[in-house]
Amino acid sequence: MKTHFLATALATLMAVSPAIAETLKMSHVRPQDTTVDVELRAFASAVSEATGGDLEIQLFPASALGDYTTVQERISVGALDMATQPAAAASDRRMQISSFPYMAETWAQARAVYGPGGVVRDVMTGLYSDQDITMLAAYPVYFGGIALNVENPDHASTAANGIKVRVPGIKSFQLTGEALGYIPSPIPFSEAFTAVQTGVVDGVIGSGAEGYYASFRDVTKTYIPANTHFEVWYMIISNESLAALSEEDQAALKEQAVTFEATRWEVAEADQARNEQRLVDDLGATVAKLSDEDLAAMSAKVRAEVWPAVLEDVGAEWGQAILDQVAAASN
Repeated sequence: MKTHFLATALATLMAVSPAIAETLKMSHVRPQDTTVDVELRAFASAVSEATGGDLEIQLFPASALGDYTTVQERISVGALDMATQPAAAASDRRMQISSFPYMAETWAQARAVYGPGGVVRDVMTGLYSDQDITMLAAYPVYFGGIALNVENPDHASTAANGIKVRVPGIKSFQLTGEALGYIPSPIPFSEAFTAVQTGVVDGVIGSGAEGYYASFRDVTKTYIPANTHFEVWYMIISNESLAALSEEDQAALKEQAVTFEATRWEVAEADQARNEQRLVDDLGATVAKLSDEDLAAMSAKVRAEVWPAVLEDVGAEWGQAILDQVAAASN
């Protein structure tokens, strides 16, 4: 009798108690309240609503769970759930294709290459899959530029200028810095601000107006919108974490990721312009004026000098086939 009573009580308790939500931890690289943080919070709310509260996403801004290379490695082995961040080429050099310099030169070209159905988008999906990672969305950020804590009197020149700049530890960025006349110094992102602040380097290549405003605002006096590369991040999830979700929650998560990406493509170009203006209005920085001819000359030099070297690094035949597809998609 006692056993029957306890079993009945337990069944009743389970019936009236709310289900415990599944929580996924997501890392991203920007500080709290920056654009991507705000947009990811909206995404997390949309996922929660779409799943009736069954699935929650907990955000960890400012690389709180580790730098993006470490985070990608942890996602690959199932030690971390999710991230929205740049691709880490340290795990697979072919991932440099995502940040190839001057791959796209307009927003329309960028969308054709990196957006849904785009050549690079599809390639990156496969490269992530090789690491037991599912790409849920691409997140277009900006065209990259050069932030300096010193003056560069000839912004458009690609001649050697003696200015030392931090670059990511990725061959394409190092060679691009050299081709544009700078002295590149590979420094981890976590040490980059201090390096500029203390004069170890005079500026940064590898980010864009939004990134410099978010993370280098106190050491940016000049911004050169050289369109060095198109910055796109990827929303990724561990295959292990995805498989642990119900089919309904998986479907809802993927659907909200599609909406998240589509919304971002609609606002990204205006967001870039807004952040360039913030550098002027809030920091008093100078934003250099580059003509179409200036940008074309930079692009031509980098493509001639950098592309062959990076192609050798990623696999010449493999990389050239992708570049040929990109050229066809951009025309």
